[in-house]
Amino acid sequence: MLRRAQILRYLRLRYLGWAGLALAFAAAVCTLYLDSRVRSEFEGRRFALPARIYARPLELHVGLRIAQPDVEQELRDLGYPEVAREGEFGWFVRSGNELEIALRAFVFWDGPQPAKRLRVAFEDGAITALRDAAGAELPLARLEPLPIGGIYPANNEDRVLVRLGEVPQHFVQALIATEDRQFYTHRGFDPRALVRAALSLASDKIQGGSTITQQLVKNFFLTPERTLQRKATELIMAVLLELHYDKNEILETYLNEIYFGQDRDRAIHGVGLAAQFYFGKEVQHLTLAESALLVGMVKGPAYYDPYRHPERALERRNLVLRETREHGSITMEQYAAARATELGVTRKPAMGTSPYPAFLRLVHLQMRRDYDEADLRSEGLRIFTTLDPRVQRAAESALTRRLAQFDKERRFGEPGLEGAVVVTDPQSGEVQALVGGRDVRYPGYNRALDAARPVGSLLKPAIYLTALSEPSRYTLLTPIDDGPFVWKSRGAPDWEPANYDKKFHGAVPLRVALAQSYNVATARLGTELGIERVLANVRRLGIEHDLQPFASALLGATDLSPLEVAQMYQTIASGGWRTPLRAIREVTTQEGRPLQRYPLAVEQAFAPEPMYLLTAAMQDVVREGTAQGLKNFLPPELAVAGKTGTTDEQRDAWFAGFTGDRLGVVWIGYDDNRAARLSGAAAALPVWGEMMAALAPEPLAPAKPDRIELVWIDPQTGLRGSMSCAGALELPFVQGSAPEGRAPCSGALDAAVEAVDATVERAKSWLERLFGK
Repeated sequence: MLRRAQILRYLRLRYLGWAGLALAFAAAVCTLYLDSRVRSEFEGRRFALPARIYARPLELHVGLRIAQPDVEQELRDLGYPEVAREGEFGWFVRSGNELEIALRAFVFWDGPQPAKRLRVAFEDGAITALRDAAGAELPLARLEPLPIGGIYPANNEDRVLVRLGEVPQHFVQALIATEDRQFYTHRGFDPRALVRAALSLASDKIQGGSTITQQLVKNFFLTPERTLQRKATELIMAVLLELHYDKNEILETYLNEIYFGQDRDRAIHGVGLAAQFYFGKEVQHLTLAESALLVGMVKGPAYYDPYRHPERALERRNLVLRETREHGSITMEQYAAARATELGVTRKPAMGTSPYPAFLRLVHLQMRRDYDEADLRSEGLRIFTTLDPRVQRAAESALTRRLAQFDKERRFGEPGLEGAVVVTDPQSGEVQALVGGRDVRYPGYNRALDAARPVGSLLKPAIYLTALSEPSRYTLLTPIDDGPFVWKSRGAPDWEPANYDKKFHGAVPLRVALAQSYNVATARLGTELGIERVLANVRRLGIEHDLQPFASALLGATDLSPLEVAQMYQTIASGGWRTPLRAIREVTTQEGRPLQRYPLAVEQAFAPEPMYLLTAAMQDVVREGTAQGLKNFLPPELAVAGKTGTTDEQRDAWFAGFTGDRLGVVWIGYDDNRAARLSGAAAALPVWGEMMAALAPEPLAPAKPDRIELVWIDPQTGLRGSMSCAGALELPFVQGSAPEGRAPCSGALDAAVEAVDATVERAKSWLERLFGK
């Protein structure tokens, strides 16, 4: 019996020994695995940096037409406080009609711009003087571009990487004093804190007590769950991390990893971005009080949010200051001075991933032509775009205000109208503003890009351009029949267009048919020219959409997005030069090294003469036609050109128009495409007019081609007249196409003067061709 007991004891000990060896082996394997993971992942770890997207930089120079309040608003958007901070940059002060600006340093695509101070004087809505701090005149000064969003990695994490040497020493001291006083002496964990954390698992209040190294391990490698197994893994990995890397490497990585709260749907990580977000400055310029506030937020960014809970954040900041003083890192005088300061956080609105989601989607689409999606979300690219914040604000304000007014008045039916706006530069094709709906911050359905709707009369200019390209057959005075018209096509029902006013107007001059948007006259003209030929010109104007060769397409039975319409009108506004619309100017690396330029691409699509005639006819649309309601918003001296558009059953309202410096397209309608009482003149035009009125546009005065002559016309007879004829019109004609006969109201003296003027013009044109302009 004794012998048997001894054998059993021996076997148990043996089994325990083998079990112990197995456990030791498993622990060794686990440790080796964790060690391999720590080294491979930490050494190979690169923070995923989002592509950072900027608006266009505002370039100041003498003569620039911009109001002083607009410059001040841009500075506020950049986070510049309106108070002088001697020794710092990133502020401005106003003194009457002058601004003193302390510009921050910034790395542009063409090189770095140092921080500097300048003075800007304004008068009558323009800059009249631009000087540096010493009073010397400056030819140009660029404000840093406004950050407008990014293309983010998973969870929308955003950060600005910094080196440990860039972080103020008082920030590091406050962090050590508050989060981990034994950081420079422990080997990854603090035994007392570990015991405290283990005991707290049995209570309702679970304590962390983790060292900085453990916090970094948890954020880098582990899940946030609170269990003994996860805590043990965290401890082992923290020790391994300390074995392989020095304290400064660990601390620098931690400073770039810390979570500092949310900016709507954007996660703020790292002290570099936190300094910019909360204080509008680079990390190296943080004061002791500002550093203490950020350190205090590490414990609970939402709980100590200085915007939502300023009293709580202030109390926490002062606690951090006290801890730092007790640790011996700052003097009593420094403590008292920092404690007496206010929180001092900037008061700029929350941006989230972007305040301009519709525009950013266009940027994203254009960037994906040249870059992989993974690179856009991780390589820290800097994308400089064409967005003009001032134009964007005007577009958003006009659309939202007018739609709210329409809903309140129920002018066009039930509430719920939607809209979209696109604004471009007529010469460069740069998209200056883009609004995808009445909720301008909504990142979902983007009507400016995705809402393909019938365009109505917006296609009519292509028909008249086709006609005016044949000056021997068509001029602005050529009579067009607006009588009853039926189009018959084999295999399709008869098509019988009607005018908006349900009337016929007989023979009308071509310019009047466009100005009054007569459907019947336009349809007859289009079919005479040839449907295929007209649609070919629509494509030449920039529409890449498949167009069905149906007669109804002549009157806009074609679905296009507002951006596509803007592309078409871009070619018209530029005088026949087709320029692809673009939202990007330059792309650089995070350090500022240029990667790719997006230069202006221009192709002549049409001769200048018919384009000049078409522009004149579209100016008549505004002066005396369906868009004359613009006179309630803009002075007639601007000579705006444009076209209204209204679709069947008044489901869609459009207006597309251009001034000397801007082209705008507005669409208004219901998402469910319900029939309404919409018209381009009543719904879309007021949005366009209010927007442009806020931007002080330049007059439209296109250069007159050499082969164009201006002739006085008597409207009663359609013959050559003079200024003395009642209601006389000065109209452009391609040379040799103007009426030859003279109206009775035009005397012999007038004819002689006109002949002399024509001779002078021909001589001037010949000399310019001979010697150059």
